[in-house]
Amino acid sequence: TLSLFMSLAEGGPNPELNSNLANVIEQCRSNSMPKSSIEAAISGGDKAKSSYLLYEVRGPGGSSLLIEILTDNAKRSYHEIRYLLNHNGGIFADGARHNFEKKGVVSVKQEDRSGNPVSLDRALELAIEAGAEDVKEEEDEDEKITLKFICAVPTLRQVREKLESQGLSSLSASVDFIPTISAQLSDEEMERASQLLEALRDCMDVVGIYDNIA
Repeated sequence: TLSLFMSLAEGGPNPELNSNLANVIEQCRSNSMPKSSIEAAISGGDKAKSSYLLYEVRGPGGSSLLIEILTDNAKRSYHEIRYLLNHNGGIFADGARHNFEKKGVVSVKQEDRSGNPVSLDRALELAIEAGAEDVKEEEDEDEKITLKFICAVPTLRQVREKLESQGLSSLSASVDFIPTISAQLSDEEMERASQLLEALRDCMDVVGIYDNIA
């Protein structure tokens, strides 16, 4: 539901004009979310006063951060984020966005629907067949490996559908900011960056954080 609200705030309620919303709706359907619930969320989100904001930030060690905000009071959110930055080694910085690309990301289980593990080499073959640009392995909170297929935003839906037709089980499909340049931090800078990220995650209005920390 949060993804629906964010898509609405960013691009409006018409899925024909808002490709991100169309992708989120399709993902909700694939997760068996009732049509009535989807329509109610869209209707409620469209009437809500929440605004979507994207803050560009420079963190410890010259790292870049993008902070997604969903708020009913932009002024309050700005002051809260500025306070957290001032106390944790970060500052607002125009241009941080240039260190990221907006991409579609399809996350799938490392095992296919038959329970067979999918190697990275095999995943790369499937990525090419599905029209994805790249695939990476990542650990989730439970230390389970997931495969993340990266693609152009307009092709997100078709890539997800193709991967599922190839026997993979998709966990999510989203539009994310992927770093194009990585920042190498010292141990001290990494500790400060971790404190900043933790403080930002605890902020009620923050719904997404992207960083380019290697």
